Amino acid sequence: MHELSSDLRGADMVGPSEVGVGPWAGDPPDDPRLDPELLAEGDRRNVVDKYRYWKLEAIVEDLDRQRNPFHVAIENWQHDLNIGSVVRTANAFLAAEVHIVGNRKWNRRGAMVTDRYQHVRHQPTLADLASYARSHELPVIGIDNLPGSVPLETYDLPRECVLLFGQEGPGLTDDAHAICTAVLSIAQFGSTRSINASAAAAIAMHAWIRRHTFGQPSSS
Repeated sequence: MHELSSDLRGADMVGPSEVGVGPWAGDPPDDPRLDPELLAEGDRRNVVDKYRYWKLEAIVEDLDRQRNPFHVAIENWQHDLNIGSVVRTANAFLAAEVHIVGNRKWNRRGAMVTDRYQHVRHQPTLADLASYARSHELPVIGIDNLPGSVPLETYDLPRECVLLFGQEGPGLTDDAHAICTAVLSIAQFGSTRSINASAAAAIAMHAWIRRHTFGQPSSS
């Protein structure tokens, strides 16, 4: 089995205005992870260079060996347009799973096809999410600027947990608040009372990465 070099020297690179790489130049590598169609036609997917020409299943299998042990959950009662962006960010930070709570259908446009690589699970109700979390010994950590919430910046996020987000506008519902071990707020200094749900999710996930991947506390 041959490893592809980081600069993909066997491939014809495309111009700066194009995404990805062109068809493989020369004899294709002897690697079962690679997709013959992509080798022949080029790989224009939005994936890191390591996964150029890889089959979808091979990418997911490789990601599964590295996933972080935090989960992300978001309430979906009004088909929030932010859900796709949350899935995309969860893929970037390699979350274990994303749980869509409520309506099964969600707007996938913002995910930019990253839902093909990220495990997404539907939880019909918050009680279902709570049951899943209990069975996997995962504390549910809500993220919302609610009265009595604790600053995310000073909270010691558990390594294994579920980060729960509400919808854009109303935030966490009362029922969601009730299943949380803790509710964390994100420090803000401007005039608006809240920030975009997908932005809040990105901040919280990065706080987890900073704490557990780089071994740094949530605040100095």
